[in-house]
Order: sequence, then structure tokens, then C-alpha cells
Amino acid sequence: MSKTIQEAMDLAAKEAKRTMREGIGGPFGAVILTADHELVCVASNTVLRDHDPTAHSEINAIRSAGKTLNTHDLSGCILVTTCYPCPMCLSAALWANIATIVYGCTAKDAAMIGFRDDFIHQYLVEPEKNAELVRIFQSDPEKGLSLFREYHESRSEMY
Repeated sequence: MSKTIQEAMDLAAKEAKRTMREGIGGPFGAVILTADHELVCVASNTVLRDHDPTAHSEINAIRSAGKTLNTHDLSGCILVTTCYPCPMCLSAALWANIATIVYGCTAKDAAMIGFRDDFIHQYLVEPEKNAELVRIFQSDPEKGLSLFREYHESRSEMY
């Protein structure tokens, strides 16, 4: 069934409201449509139920769409989400080759009720301002580089 963007946003919000009220996750929902606006999946945030900090609505939708469409490449798909994607979800959408994202409220809106999306966006722009947040350092790059060489030499599929 073909869906308009508004219908998709309504589905995302309805699913978010349902799972939020059940204590499954936060107030976030997402829908993935094909380029022709065919519904692929509806998902919500399941962080609390799954005890998984990566179980955001967009991640859940991307995982579901990949299984439904039997591909890791969601080129041409449209991600409709109730809130601007956090950096993790935005990165996942980019990895999935989703070129169109439609969102409802902003990261600043989410910050007003205590979510850290906007803080993380800002951290990625200026990590030195919050260097104490996470320590990142390199160790033994040859281990990873040997894996990269083997993968490259095997001519495995790039994604």
C-alpha cells in the first residue's frame, strides 16, 4: 500500500506512542518506505525492553527493512522518523545508503526533555570541549590493517 510522508509520520508516531506507553522505549518511531512510497516497515524505540542502547527506532527500522527486502543496501528508500536522527542513527542510514530522511522534531527538542542527541551532535563537531567524556586512543594498528589487506585481496563485496 502506497503511503504519503504524512501517513508514514502518523504510523511512526502511533507506534512510538504504543511502545512508549508500554514502557518498551522512548518517544521515537520510524518508518521506511520504498522510493515509490510502498511501506517496508514500522518500528519504534525498544531500548528499555531490549536493554540495548542501540535499539533506536531508526536502527530497528533499518534492521527490519534489510530483512524484509533481503539486502543491506536500502538505496532509494525513505526514512521517516519522529525526531531528527541521533548520530548513530544518521550514520546507520548513511551506511544503508538511505538518501532521503524526513524527520519531525529536532535534536534540540529531544534535549528539552532530557535526551542527549544534541549533546552528542555537538561532541562530534568539537570533541576537545568534552574530552573527558570518552577516551579514544590507538593501539596495534597492524592487527586491523592485516584484516583490511585480507578483505581487500579477497575482493569481497564493499558496502
